[in-house]
Amino acid sequence: MPLILHFPGQEQAGGNWQTMAIQGLALAAFILAAKATTLVSAASLVTFIFGDSLTEVGNNNYLQYSLARSDFPWYGIDYSGGKATGRFTNGRTIGDIISEKLGIPPPPPYLSLSKNDDALLKGVNYASGGAGILNDTGLYFIQRLSFDDQIDCFKKTKESITTKIGAEAANKLCNEAMYFIGIGSNDYVNNYLQPFLADGQQYTPEEFVKLVITTLDKQLTRLYQLGARKVAFHGLGPLGCIPSQRVKSKTGKCLKRVNEWVLEFNSEVKKLIATLNHRFPNAKLAFADTYGDVLDLIDNPTAYGKFNHLF
Repeated sequence: MPLILHFPGQEQAGGNWQTMAIQGLALAAFILAAKATTLVSAASLVTFIFGDSLTEVGNNNYLQYSLARSDFPWYGIDYSGGKATGRFTNGRTIGDIISEKLGIPPPPPYLSLSKNDDALLKGVNYASGGAGILNDTGLYFIQRLSFDDQIDCFKKTKESITTKIGAEAANKLCNEAMYFIGIGSNDYVNNYLQPFLADGQQYTPEEFVKLVITTLDKQLTRLYQLGARKVAFHGLGPLGCIPSQRVKSKTGKCLKRVNEWVLEFNSEVKKLIATLNHRFPNAKLAFADTYGDVLDLIDNPTAYGKFNHLF
């Protein structure tokens, strides 16, 4: 059975800061997964991060024509140095917070590193704003690293690591590393829910989630084949409650239909992770199910402390 972790997050297109704050609550899920699946010391712990704008740390800065960038004020005003770094937030990403809790530096953006950089041995962040599970998600951002692209980058990373330390040591490093994946929001927000894009016209909701899950199955299988064993996949939050969806409602309320699709996606990912844990030897895939907690945070914000009214 997969490890089902229940903690509070999720994204809107382009890194909406409200939902960014929500997903930060989910860091406990990854930390628990790390403690449950590895005995290595913090000094030797390696993390590889995949995802979209909620975990990006600057890859899109290196994509000349990308429209999904955050390398301008006022991004980064609360980050160390007070300047924009390519993070889609005023401060840290969930990946930064996880790294701090694990006692390691946050992995640098893949595109900032040279092929022979020793930093590759300590972990890499492949996340890219606008990215999705499907390759055609976020097409109007011109350039971004889709999940397939990110896996291609990881493959190149492993090749570089192998050149540095040999095949046996490289396989050991990849097997013992922790992998955090937070992706899928854009497949809805910047694909299926956009009326001018083909997928929303071509597929029913049931057909679309099947397409996404089938694609994700192949991607997670490929990561396993490249050496990933300890993987935490963060499920989607209530996307029907983000501003770009609420504005479609006459009452300004969450879109129930969209949230139902998200719940179906999460359910299918849980089933997929259970299947992969059974299919692959030594696989320890975990699903961080945060939907209910995030929805409660939206519905009952005062229960979590002093909040400004966002909606």
